[in-house]
Order: sequence, then structure tokens, then C-alpha cells
Amino acid sequence: MKTDIHPKYYPNAKVICSCGNTWTTGSTQELIRTDVCSKCHPFFTGEQRIVDTAGQVDRFMKRLDRYGEHQAEAIKRQEEVQEKIGQRFFRQQLIALELSDRIYQILKNADVVTVGDLAAMDKNQLLALEGFGPKALEEVETKLNEARAAFLEVQ
Repeated sequence: MKTDIHPKYYPNAKVICSCGNTWTTGSTQELIRTDVCSKCHPFFTGEQRIVDTAGQVDRFMKRLDRYGEHQAEAIKRQEEVQEKIGQRFFRQQLIALELSDRIYQILKNADVVTVGDLAAMDKNQLLALEGFGPKALEEVETKLNEARAAFLEVQ
């Protein structure tokens, strides 16, 4: 064995834990500092706590919160887009529904100009219009639903 190549050995090296526990052992260093020992490690103590010396758990929780906020903002933006699309649909002229001429004329005489005006009317209001019957109501509902579906497909 070669001489003077090995580090100095300290048979009574002192070990100090961050919890305050100290003991002696043999080592090549005179003083050893550690974060966790058998007095404070959850495996030995039976405690359910997270040992976080580098802040990894906090960083993960912050990242998780940011992800949740991002998802909520994305959903909100999507809802706003859908609302704008719906408003654009309701601002269309009544002629876009391609109703029969008789029904179109009845609605025009009742000052129904846009699809939104028509959608705002309930069945009783429509049936109260002169010359507007159940068959016309059925056609209006069908055309309105078809136009809404076609408009949303395009968008």
C-alpha cells in the first residue's frame, strides 16, 4: 500500500443534524452536517410529513395552481368566443333562415327583422300573429334549429 495517498481518518468525527441531534462516527471529515437523521426522518418517526429541503413541493404546488388558473382562463375564453358566435348568429337578418314567403311576410309585418328578434319571441307571441298557425310555428322552429346548427359548424 502506498503511503501518503489516503485522506486523514477521524475516528471521532461529529455529525450534526438540522433537527439538533448529534452523534460521533468515523469519517474522513472532522465535522459532518446533515438534513435528516433517524430522529427526524418520517420513516423512523412514523409521522406523515413532507421533508422538503429544496422547496420542490412548494414549486410543484405553485405550478399546479398556475396550471389550474390557465385551464380556467382557457375555459372562460372559449365561453366568450361561443357567446360572440351566438350574438353574431342572432344579429343575422331574418332572410338568412330561408323561410317561406308567407311566413317571412307575416314576421316582417310584425317588425321581426333579425334572427334574435324571432328567437326572443315565445310560441304564444308567434301564434298570436295574424295568419301564423301551428304549421308555421313548426317551420320556424325547424329552420331556426337548422340555421343555428349550420352556423355553429361554419364557426
